[in-house]
Amino acid sequence: MNYLVSVWSDRIQAETAYTELESANITMDKVDLLGKGFKSADDYGLIDPKDEAWKQIKRMATWIVPFGFVGGFTFNSITGLNTFPWAGALGNQLTGGVLGAIGGAMGSFFIGGGTGIGVGSGDAVSYRNRLNAGKYLVVVKGSDGLIAKASQILRPLRPENIQGYSEPGA
Repeated sequence: MNYLVSVWSDRIQAETAYTELESANITMDKVDLLGKGFKSADDYGLIDPKDEAWKQIKRMATWIVPFGFVGGFTFNSITGLNTFPWAGALGNQLTGGVLGAIGGAMGSFFIGGGTGIGVGSGDAVSYRNRLNAGKYLVVVKGSDGLIAKASQILRPLRPENIQGYSEPGA
């Protein structure tokens, strides 16, 4: 599936673009209008990378944190480290386990996508930000020919941005 995403600064321009596509006999089930009063990014399926990153972090933490605890406990048992003499052997082993679990939690966060939470990635973030800023998107999905036809219709209307995408494996 191919997509053509155009960004419009206000509702009037977006509706004009939508109407132009409709008058060119492009079936409206192939065209979506996103923005205030229309579909939202979530309704359309623009993935929020922050939500996905947190899901990945939680999935990884469910097995890495316990593994880190066992690893830290075992490491302390094998090496016989006596970091806190007042805690005794079992206390030191449990401390090693807790530190290993903390290391596992940090690994889940950084490897699971925690840096993407702050930085963001991909065009979905850009489009979400534009929608949050009050702009509108007109999205056309379909074959190469349909995308080319829609592009010819939309370009003379001078959108802020127009970008074509191909779905992987299509």
